Amino acid sequence: MTSPAGPPPTGGGGEQRRVRLLAVTACPTGIAHTYMAAEKLAQAAESRGIDMKVETQGSIGAENVLDDNDVRQADGVIVAADKDVDLNRFAGKRVLTVGVAEGIRHPEQLIERVLSAPVHTGGGAPTALASGGGKERSAGYKALMNGVSYMIPFVVVGGLLIAISLSLGGHTDPSGGLVIPQDSFWMDVNNIGVIGFTLMVPILSGYIAYAIGDRPALVPGMIGGWIANTGELYDSKAGAGFIGAIVTGFLAGYLVLWIKKVKVPKFVQPIMPIIVIPIVATTALGLFFIYVIGKPISWVFEHLTDWLSGMTGTSAVLLGAILGLMIAFDMGGPVNKTAFLFGAGLIATGNQTVMGMCAAAIPVMPLGQGLATLLRRRLYSEQERETGFAALFMGCFGISEGAIPFAAARPAQVIPANMLGGAVAGAIAGVAGVEDAVPHGGPIVAVLGAVSGVPMFFVAVVIGSVVTALTTVALVDVSERRGVPALAGAGAAVPEPVPVGASVGGATEWAKPVAGVGSSAEADEAGEVLSGHLTERTVRVRLAATDKEAAIREMAGLLARGGRVVDADELVTAALRREEQGTTGLGEEIAIPHAKTDAVSAPVVGFARSDEGVEWDSPDGTKARLVFMIAVPEAAAGDEHLRILSLLSRRLMDAGFRERLLAAPDEAAVVEVLREVG
Repeated sequence: MTSPAGPPPTGGGGEQRRVRLLAVTACPTGIAHTYMAAEKLAQAAESRGIDMKVETQGSIGAENVLDDNDVRQADGVIVAADKDVDLNRFAGKRVLTVGVAEGIRHPEQLIERVLSAPVHTGGGAPTALASGGGKERSAGYKALMNGVSYMIPFVVVGGLLIAISLSLGGHTDPSGGLVIPQDSFWMDVNNIGVIGFTLMVPILSGYIAYAIGDRPALVPGMIGGWIANTGELYDSKAGAGFIGAIVTGFLAGYLVLWIKKVKVPKFVQPIMPIIVIPIVATTALGLFFIYVIGKPISWVFEHLTDWLSGMTGTSAVLLGAILGLMIAFDMGGPVNKTAFLFGAGLIATGNQTVMGMCAAAIPVMPLGQGLATLLRRRLYSEQERETGFAALFMGCFGISEGAIPFAAARPAQVIPANMLGGAVAGAIAGVAGVEDAVPHGGPIVAVLGAVSGVPMFFVAVVIGSVVTALTTVALVDVSERRGVPALAGAGAAVPEPVPVGASVGGATEWAKPVAGVGSSAEADEAGEVLSGHLTERTVRVRLAATDKEAAIREMAGLLARGGRVVDADELVTAALRREEQGTTGLGEEIAIPHAKTDAVSAPVVGFARSDEGVEWDSPDGTKARLVFMIAVPEAAAGDEHLRILSLLSRRLMDAGFRERLLAAPDEAAVVEVLREVG
């Protein structure tokens, strides 16, 4: 939200003080464009005698963070970003928001425009999206990922505590069930885990809403998620689960945005975000879910139960497949609970085969998703791989919710894969006549002696899990190749909340930069990394390729000369997949394709020069003549990879440095010029 304002403040005594500006730069992947924009803005400010401090929100975290004192002294703020940036800390200051490409292409114009930009009054959603700059994620996608990133710790902590308490304190009870003695230590541990699981759905809903409507949307989002997960509120034996949470999260977020547009008297405005909006949105959303959405959920639950009751005499294979599909569909929602309660209810009648089908399907989702992260590590982020290990553990104890983070992040790929694996496991258990005497699932019930037909039970679980894993990998791989957004993958990043008003060491650094935004210590450290990974063997003064794909293939072959490339074809595939997420053409005749892949055994950097230039979809429209390629193995893809990129990006903004690279007559001369970087 902005409003007009007068000219920048001046100093006392009739003398105008030196103008001070702030800037924030960020791109979706948080790598090269972030630092190039920072460098361009800093250089443009220095050339005009303007003090500027630039905060970069890259993949290695926020650097040169703007603190409260910086904001107080600033005459304006330029936000050049293609991802969410919290603007609330700049309330009362002139704020100009543009895409990150504008920071690279027109830094001088931005500096002129910000001095007459409207004043930000706060209260808006934490976003700064504007024209230009990269392949931007949709607002809905980023909101969903925000909710998933906050939900994952609750799933992992809650699930692991429940699993530990069951494994160390649980046993089968003759009256039915897998139980932990009341008033025992392990029951207390179990209860803590249950709290984590109970909170995970409201957290997912709340932070989806927060990403859309900012703080006023947090309360209606969380309460709406709680209502969605509490079936008793709308006469259903099962809540709507994580799917209901996604629905309430988006409803709450957009409802709050709509309420914010309502014109209210000036005296009411201060209490709108803290009282009026949360109360109105929470009440409206809660009643809407209970009276409108909740009824169909209850109807689905009742009719699915009646339908299943009419199938008890049909083929065991068909019934097992249907139950497996239902168990895997929503992992705790009405469809899942219908199948589970149907099987559990038949135990008392002496029919334990239906519960056996359900028990075999229950662990397939977390086991399959965990296995998928092991089979194709490059398709998953480090956080997802860690969640995958936790999911494997939860699957062993029949906690299907361990797969929810994967299903919420990639529903189109994960849910069908889960359902296929669940159907296979249920069908195998059905045809083998597996029985389960307790209303629980997973290998734990077999270990504790509640399952008959144990060998076939494990066969069903293993085959179902493998089917889910292979199907997931295939579908995710296809979606990545087509450029479909996913929570993670080559070069993708999950938007993280940015601390407001943070400072580095409590000091304010008003930059008057020339060659780089970072400190010399950082340059030395990153320089050592670069000098260790680029040699004359990985330098070529004449690039033969005339298009992007051919250039990447030629660069991969060049990197292979360094002896660190294990699979050149896989390296090319990883680099092209990264290009689908957004061009690595940086402008100024520069391109820096890069890849995180186990196709290389160690980090390696190559450089080639093109006389004619290669079309690289650069933001300024120039062809790439200076092409760097960086490849690092997954295990070494952290700060080292990003520091190389950020250091190169900054140094390449020096026109003299680029001219020396273009003029270097041979590989040895190129290496000498690159020693300026490190």
